[in-house]
Amino acid sequence: MRKLLILTCLIALLCTQKSYAGPPFNTDDPEPVEYKHWEYYVSTVNNYQQGVWSGTSPHFEVNYGLIPDVQIHLLMPVNYTTVPHQRASFGYTETEVGVKYRFLKETDSCPQVGIFPIIEVPTVKNETFSNGKAKIFIPLWAQKSWGKLTTYGGIGYWINPGEGNRNYIFSGWEAQYDFSPTLMLGGELYYHSTDVVGGKPVTAFNLGGAINVSPKVHLIFSAGHSLGNGSFFTSYLGLLLTI
Repeated sequence: MRKLLILTCLIALLCTQKSYAGPPFNTDDPEPVEYKHWEYYVSTVNNYQQGVWSGTSPHFEVNYGLIPDVQIHLLMPVNYTTVPHQRASFGYTETEVGVKYRFLKETDSCPQVGIFPIIEVPTVKNETFSNGKAKIFIPLWAQKSWGKLTTYGGIGYWINPGEGNRNYIFSGWEAQYDFSPTLMLGGELYYHSTDVVGGKPVTAFNLGGAINVSPKVHLIFSAGHSLGNGSFFTSYLGLLLTI
């Protein structure tokens, strides 16, 4: 029962982390992919707590600039979890789709602002990784840049149906700096209220960045840890192709 409880909590944590990510961070930004351009990601997210590993191995993400200031989004994860002395579990369950809309462009005195509603749609029945109910995230994001320094963040509301689940709030803020055309480094601090009955809120941080191998090929990465209310470690590693 103890292992089952740990596994359930980690799966819930994974679902929250993979969906509102602005890779390689959990906090997103309001800036859509440029009109008629593409982003392709092949990535893995990993979470560790009390001897249990869970995450995606891998997940695939595609973003496309459909019209000016509007991006469509698709994410398809292959989930995994490992419990000590048990066989690892793998499975595909939920497909994530979303639309990012920037309704306010950045100026010298004003940040850019946008929304990015997302829905996780149950696709394949797999009770290990999903309760079979659609989840919806409705966030508001803002971003401002000063030369090589960029900062963004915001707040959103998760509709999280299912027995024992609770709707909850996620908020986060990120800052990053372009040290050169090749290297960007940054960090984020994020929080979400409890997403299960009897649970506790989560506060955590990530540090990471991007290595621009070429104008179109980027290696993105991050790692972080919780700040109280249970100890867990997270990491992200991905390859991004921009066209």
